[in-house]
Amino acid sequence: MDSAPSTETVVQAIQTLYHNPDPACKERASAWLGELQRSVFAWEVADQLLRNGQDLETSYFAAQTMRTKIQYAFHELPQSAHQSLKESLLNHAQNLVSNASPVIITQLALALADLALQVAGWKCPAKELIEKFGNTVGNLPFLLEVLTVLPEEVNSRSLRLGANRRGEVIEELAESCDLVIQLLIACTQSCAADSRVQAKVYRCLGSWFNLGVIQGEAVATSQLLNAPFQAMHNPDTVSSVHEAACDCICSALYVAEDITRYESLANCLFQGVISLSEPYHVSVAQEDIDKSLNYCRVFTELAESFLELMMAAPGQGLGDLRILDLLLACVGHCQYEVAEITFNFWYRLSEVLYKRDSTNLNTIFKPYFQRLINSLSTHCQMDEDHEGIPDETDDFADFRIRVSELIKDVVFIVGSINVFTQLFRNLAETPNTTWDVTEAHMYVMSAVAKNLMPDEGEVVPQVLQAVLNLPQDAHIAVRYTGTQLVGELCEWIDRHPDTLDSVLNFLLAGLQHPKLGSVSATSLQNICAACREQMARHFKGLLQIVEALDNLHISNEAAVGLLKGISLILTKMPHDQLAVGLRALCQIQANRLSQLIVQNESVKEGTKTDPTIFLDRLASIFSLFQYRHTAPEVQNGQIHPCQQVVQEVWPVLSDTCNKYQADIRIVERCCRCIRFAVRCVGKQSAGLLQPLVTQMVNVYQVHQHSCFLYLGSILVDEYGMEEGCRTGLLDMLKAFCGPTFQLLKTGGLRNHPDTIDDLFRLCARFVQRCPLVILHSEMIDAILECAMAASTLDHRDANASVMKFLRDLVHTAIANDCDEDYQVRRDMVDKLMVVRGPQLTQSLMSATVFYLPSYMLPDVADVVFELMRYNRASFCVWLEHALKALPTETTGGAVNATHKQLTDFHKQITSAEEVKTVSSALRDFSRLYR
Repeated sequence: MDSAPSTETVVQAIQTLYHNPDPACKERASAWLGELQRSVFAWEVADQLLRNGQDLETSYFAAQTMRTKIQYAFHELPQSAHQSLKESLLNHAQNLVSNASPVIITQLALALADLALQVAGWKCPAKELIEKFGNTVGNLPFLLEVLTVLPEEVNSRSLRLGANRRGEVIEELAESCDLVIQLLIACTQSCAADSRVQAKVYRCLGSWFNLGVIQGEAVATSQLLNAPFQAMHNPDTVSSVHEAACDCICSALYVAEDITRYESLANCLFQGVISLSEPYHVSVAQEDIDKSLNYCRVFTELAESFLELMMAAPGQGLGDLRILDLLLACVGHCQYEVAEITFNFWYRLSEVLYKRDSTNLNTIFKPYFQRLINSLSTHCQMDEDHEGIPDETDDFADFRIRVSELIKDVVFIVGSINVFTQLFRNLAETPNTTWDVTEAHMYVMSAVAKNLMPDEGEVVPQVLQAVLNLPQDAHIAVRYTGTQLVGELCEWIDRHPDTLDSVLNFLLAGLQHPKLGSVSATSLQNICAACREQMARHFKGLLQIVEALDNLHISNEAAVGLLKGISLILTKMPHDQLAVGLRALCQIQANRLSQLIVQNESVKEGTKTDPTIFLDRLASIFSLFQYRHTAPEVQNGQIHPCQQVVQEVWPVLSDTCNKYQADIRIVERCCRCIRFAVRCVGKQSAGLLQPLVTQMVNVYQVHQHSCFLYLGSILVDEYGMEEGCRTGLLDMLKAFCGPTFQLLKTGGLRNHPDTIDDLFRLCARFVQRCPLVILHSEMIDAILECAMAASTLDHRDANASVMKFLRDLVHTAIANDCDEDYQVRRDMVDKLMVVRGPQLTQSLMSATVFYLPSYMLPDVADVVFELMRYNRASFCVWLEHALKALPTETTGGAVNATHKQLTDFHKQITSAEEVKTVSSALRDFSRLYR
């Protein structure tokens, strides 16, 4: 946008966006308004529109524009304009807020808060705002909104205040805290009947609690803390106020976890929360699910905050175990959404008990976990009028999965066999048990089945026999979950081989059932994995099942799993039998692929015309033979039993890749299958190397699928140390680099993270396997330049690959210094670093400070530490220059990093003897700019 548009033009575009019925006109108006918001003219236009106050849509657009500009583009304004902007916003607020819509109030409040935080010259903004807006009742909603978002925005990532400015702001807000509390107390007294104001008061108080600036003693002794509890006690409290009161109490409980600082507050909160037991039961009786959820959140937050106290003195003081009774009352709620809120606490409690490993503590808490599991078993019951198998795609299915995971984590406290036995006895001793209760009990039994001792001989045989003898007219969901349970008992079945034949017959019948096919296949996979040696004699029968897979009602996921299980049986066979069995398994899938290639049908994803179905099956077979614990033992000079099969399958995979080369989904699965095949036989796949590389390069010139780069890294890993293969592999890299660099140049690094990831995986493999080959290549400088540009990419996998390449590249100059090629490697890296060393250091510092999240900095630390090990003296100079290039002040005039902080950081980095020290220093330093 070259010039500022008139306000009339902007208003017309806004009207078109909101009121024109033509979608094309709306889209054009939205695009134009977006361009305006990104331009520097948006400041003046938004200010003028707010001054005019024409209508709701226009005022909202103007307020939102002003907020986003202050939040993301504050650097566009010179410091001389900050005061006038502040005055303008305060005037807009005073003129608009009395009759403004809540959405406009929120946007203006955020704009003012973000401005106050960024302008270092605006001292004590909370005090100034209270003085300006606190004398008029009509201004209270706006004032409370500003005072709510002001503490919230202190830790906003988009503002990037920096640790120094953030510390200043928090100190100023702490000084204003008493004034804010006085205002909130006055609001609770003067506006007790105004639910809107009351909700804002609670949200504001919660916001200041979250910032950690409220003095607990002062609040604990005031009437302000009673207000949210009174709201939650009152059954007539409106939902918005009830939720705001809940949020406020939860925020207070969160900070009260620091018991040494907030002891008085913690005691008051404890008494207040315990008193909410009766109101909770009232909400249950009134079937007010929203309020029940709020109470459960408060109870759970109380338990989380006082968990350590419960461990230190269970049943005493703030470790009162009535807290757990409150939680279990919530777990017993008829709606599972309420119970689910408590799950994280049970995880934490079980983790602490596991680490403490105290018999006394386990004994104290065991009854509570027993009650928990019983309640969860009830929650797992499906509706009695449910027809068909359990739906695995709805919310209730997700809940049952989370229940299963929770029980697996906590069952050690109660004992798996105790839970299993009790659930079985509940079914055995209760006459006329309905199907839904039976199914739920079996579901929970499945969760603990693998934890049972394999030599248990009393209960498991009865359970297994009962499931195997389920009548045909039993509810299909009971048969479904019973089949799951059989699969989970696989380890027990392995120790009791006399049960194997009856189990296989049961699962074979299930495979042929249209609704039990997938679950039967999954259970059969478990049996194959656990009973490999015993299942060898059944291999021919299993092969017949594989041949019939496409005629059975089995999902592809279950079919892939079954093939993995059957392949595991092969790992226990002699080499000659393994080769025969593997050939039979692979041939079935290869034949299906060949038919698809010949038939030339259009691909419909997920159907039998989809090649990925058979590619996934082949990949699942080959994948098992690459792992140390399942790969066949091959002596030096011995032919790998899978080699011939891989060579036989290769032509089909090659044809598939050629035919579907434009379809990234199919090509990715094909490359994945080839990767597993190559890994399966290792260097004995050498016969595939030349045709595979040729095909990859040819297709990549037309279709830049990054999976070819990844597959190339596998080939370099396998063959990079073979002298005769290095030239061909380097030619492959050259052929890849041209199209890749062009793609990244035109499409941008951020739009192609997978390509970045796979490119630098490939380059890192070269550095690891044949460093001199890539160091001598003419591409190394361009690759290094690309790596420095990509170092700021905040995509986790892509950036990790870039940093791994950079770290390995520097490391090659100092690794294996006894090798005969050491000096050559060192000289080559020296030549690169003379020019690139300072640039690389500056890129790493820039990435650390401005682009990468904290959790990605350990990878940067690896590179920095390696640079120091390579040449500490030079790196000291490079780092000094990089730090001098960083901005010293923010746009708002706040100091980013003092000279002392820069000096201390430089010293901390350059004197580090461990990479952990570097990582910690980078993380702390980055906070100065965020």
